[in-house]
Amino acid sequence: MELTERKLRILQAIVSDFITSAEPVGSRTLSKRYGMGISPATIRNEMSDLEELGYLTHPHTSAGRVPSDMAYRLYVDTLMERVELPEGERQVITEQLAADISELDKTIEHAANLLSEITNLTAFAITPKQNDSRVNYINVLPADQETVVIMIAAESGEIKNTVVKLKTPCTEESLGLLSKSLTYNYRGKTISDILTMDIVRNFETDVEAMSRLADDIMPTFMRSLESMLDIRLYLDGLTNIFSIPEYCNIERAKMFIEMLNKKKSFTDVLVNREDGVIITIGNENKYDMMSDCSLITATYHINGKQVGKLGVIGPTRMNYDKVTSVIEYMTDNLSKAFKFT
Repeated sequence: MELTERKLRILQAIVSDFITSAEPVGSRTLSKRYGMGISPATIRNEMSDLEELGYLTHPHTSAGRVPSDMAYRLYVDTLMERVELPEGERQVITEQLAADISELDKTIEHAANLLSEITNLTAFAITPKQNDSRVNYINVLPADQETVVIMIAAESGEIKNTVVKLKTPCTEESLGLLSKSLTYNYRGKTISDILTMDIVRNFETDVEAMSRLADDIMPTFMRSLESMLDIRLYLDGLTNIFSIPEYCNIERAKMFIEMLNKKKSFTDVLVNREDGVIITIGNENKYDMMSDCSLITATYHINGKQVGKLGVIGPTRMNYDKVTSVIEYMTDNLSKAFKFT
């Protein structure tokens, strides 16, 4: 049995209708709503064939059909029509993502928030792995006489602030000297390289007071650098699931939340996905707890090199055309915003 043009038109209509209504689709609905020029009886026969081919399922409580994972895959690959985002929506995305790119983490977190607002789904973003990120400058700033803030700024735009309690009070002059020394020693070097350097030797020629201050600060400084190598996951819109019919079942909603609360496992899934726009549907997802979800990710670049990911996770009954268009537009804007050379 082959997929004829008529079967494809019927399947496209069923997927589109079910995505919108969340209700099983019957032959009369298709006949009335989509004006196919064929009788409900003919549509029923075609739907029966599509079910036999594995593209539709038949809920016991309804005479209508719902798309299978296989149907969504066919829809995404060949039947989905690309959506042109409204000018107003494009303008909001462009302006909000370009408003402040001085701190990478905040911009990426804001992107996840914005994506969740636009799609009404649970959105996420992960920062790039920073192995080759280079340090731009380092400041050690006084908070009070015994507390300082170490600020590490990377060329990628990432800024890391860490509070340190000192064993002995320090002067602003000594902090200024330490900031200059740290910036002089490490500016332009990658974080990975700095972590392998002999930090003690760098301060052997400095005054004794500076060496004592460095003893207090350097262990925290190195831990801060190590944390900058970590990939960070930002999640937003988790409560959006409660407005989605599929998650009216409290157990299903609980499983969804538990899955995303396992942030390391979820981050590993995202990191191991290929670059570009990737859509995985239902059982295509390798993680068992995601077998009834669809996951859409797209990659963004920083200065053409470091790659992070932005995307959404939700039910397989997802508005794939609109969501994909939004994600693509946002990642394009992020890549442009972080193109520094």
